Amino acid sequence: MADMDLPTAPAVVQALKRRAEGDLGYPTWLDSPGGGPLAEAFAERMASRYGWRAAPEYVRAYTDVNQALQVLLHVWTRPGDGVAVHTPTYHPFLATLEDMERPLRPVQFRPDGDSWRFEVPDLAGCRVLLLVNPHNPTGRVFTRQELEELAEHAERHDLLVIADEIHADLTYAPHEHIPFATLLPERTVTLTSATKAFNLGGIRCSVAHVGVPELREALDAQPPFLYGSANLFGAEATVAAWRHGDAWLEETRALLDRNRKLIAARVPETVGYRVPQATYLAWLDYGRPGMAEVLERENKVLLSDGAAFGPGGEHHVRLNFATTEAILTEILDRLWP
Repeated sequence: MADMDLPTAPAVVQALKRRAEGDLGYPTWLDSPGGGPLAEAFAERMASRYGWRAAPEYVRAYTDVNQALQVLLHVWTRPGDGVAVHTPTYHPFLATLEDMERPLRPVQFRPDGDSWRFEVPDLAGCRVLLLVNPHNPTGRVFTRQELEELAEHAERHDLLVIADEIHADLTYAPHEHIPFATLLPERTVTLTSATKAFNLGGIRCSVAHVGVPELREALDAQPPFLYGSANLFGAEATVAAWRHGDAWLEETRALLDRNRKLIAARVPETVGYRVPQATYLAWLDYGRPGMAEVLERENKVLLSDGAAFGPGGEHHVRLNFATTEAILTEILDRLWP
């Protein structure tokens, strides 16, 4: 439903084997809030791939991006503070907002030709802009002009920007990922992980680059292990992926590129599909609600119900196409015989 159905990158497997066969004692970086080697590897990757000179000392390590989001909301906001999010959106984030009593302020995506557009509503009463870029579930990659518009709203309303950029490495040419922190460095927290691009969801490891000085102080004032810490194998796998996994990533992204186009070639006219600019997720519009249940029962294909993704998702299902071309072909044969 959310992970790749593909083998793990050899560089990651080799790194984990070396660690398992070697020292499994406490790492020297145990007390480091940035997860030791994670911070440097993150900064290196941001510089080499996106031209962003991230500060390693601003990095904090967490188990996943949703945990990091909850920690940030806990220390920076209070119940009742609004959070602006482009909708439909990643459904665990919606659950977090509901559980923490931070009202959702939808920034609605609407179909626009072969892509999507949005208009920013009045953000008065919001404390946070939660930006998912590249976007899940639509696969939209925000343009520089759009990011600059959002930056203006963040400045105008004094918003903390939490940018979930976990799918950045899965952006397809000619589209380009632009880290939001390059626009508003001292107002932005960047969340990311190797888990999506390198198929490592089970390692439970992510990073937050906290560009906001006051927020870093608030986080550092918390008891050091209150929110957990990076685990040894998670850090090992992440560093290996970011430093040595790009050959595997390029091959995988080429496969995903072919798969997104295969769906476009097979989708019937009665189903809406805008080819994603990033991610391995196809956002399919069936024009009526409840289709995930129907397709599972009648076509024997398990898809994510779009209703879970909030406003604008009711008529959709989400298809994960991170699998082999043969298996994807079987899925499409079942969906559209």
